[in-house]
Amino acid sequence: MDTLFDVQGKNVVITGGAGVLGGAMARALAARGAKVCVADFDEKRAQELCQEIEADGGTALPVKINVLERDTVQAAFACAVESLGPVDCLINGAGGNQKKATCVPPTTFFDLPEDALRMVFDLNCIGTMIPSQIFGKHMAEQNAGTIINISSMCAFQPLTNVVGYSGAKAAVSNFTQWLSTYMAQRHSPHIRVNAIAPGFFLTEQNRFLLTDEKTGDLTARGQTIIDHTPMGRFGEPDELIGTLIWLISDAAKFVSGIVVPVDGGFSAFSGV
Repeated sequence: MDTLFDVQGKNVVITGGAGVLGGAMARALAARGAKVCVADFDEKRAQELCQEIEADGGTALPVKINVLERDTVQAAFACAVESLGPVDCLINGAGGNQKKATCVPPTTFFDLPEDALRMVFDLNCIGTMIPSQIFGKHMAEQNAGTIINISSMCAFQPLTNVVGYSGAKAAVSNFTQWLSTYMAQRHSPHIRVNAIAPGFFLTEQNRFLLTDEKTGDLTARGQTIIDHTPMGRFGEPDELIGTLIWLISDAAKFVSGIVVPVDGGFSAFSGV
């Protein structure tokens, strides 16, 4: 049996695991035999998701986490290790945007409140670094592991009006490269750090930018994105799974420090 893309038996922790994209990852990994810890600020949604996964024969552990509070991340780590065993993979899926950190007219850049900008930077950047510290130390001690961060197309091409989120995700991509080098050189070459940069998927964080809140129709921005995506549509959460499985499995054991676009061709389109 070919085990090149095998994730069976791996213990995986997903922050933001009860969200749209994180939930799809949790379901897919559990269906392939991984044991999944769904770590999310929304404990109720995490519990519901884990009940669904276990009803389908998978193994899933719900844990409440606030990725900006070290104590809760440490507690989630301890719970995961006690219940599942040593952690093989951390997926830093917690993140998001908020309307107050965007320059959607009539708001201008000069009007953006610093607390909104700080929240978006902290959630996406610091919220990736703190779990990486705690779970990364564990991986250094066991001489092996995989960290997968979630970046964005905004990291490659900052989107008009989306200032806070674009800057924060650019920091996540940079941190991915930095941490991959640090872990390999200072701790173990068997610890890999990579990132996935989803193109445009409808989530609760971006729906207000891409669709009209009242009618559900595409906004002008949403239509522009579709027009600049060669495949002509938004992505489906399950379309991240192939890249995720590859990065976790031995199929990518000489792959570290990269950011993989999964974007329907958006990053390749010149607009002319």
